[in-house]
Amino acid sequence: MGIDDYGGGVGAHESGVLVVTTNDVPGYRVERVIGEVFGLTVRSRHLGSQIGAGLKSMIGGELKGLTKTLVQTRNQAMERLVEQAKARGANAVLMMRFDVTDAADVGTEVCAYGTAVVLVPGSS
Repeated sequence: MGIDDYGGGVGAHESGVLVVTTNDVPGYRVERVIGEVFGLTVRSRHLGSQIGAGLKSMIGGELKGLTKTLVQTRNQAMERLVEQAKARGANAVLMMRFDVTDAADVGTEVCAYGTAVVLVPGSS
């Protein structure tokens, strides 16, 4: 597995929406705040990966199958966040965060959330 298997979501050049974890973007100012946006997904683990993870947890080490699943789940949540931001007219999402929880012991819930805004060039 290469680094691409563990990377983040699509960039602004691909999606048209800049997603950052900061409160502002140097060289840009917020012209309009649209409001909270989020992308949510719940993904279950298949039986094979659960058995493999259980065995691996007894001897230690990274659970690569579960790591890859979590990355895919986070990326799906990010894609949904970007889709919602675009649909509401935003070109950026500020203060993006992830919330990850177990969903009734059958899977993992991942929520990507932030503040949708319209950024324009200028001083902050």
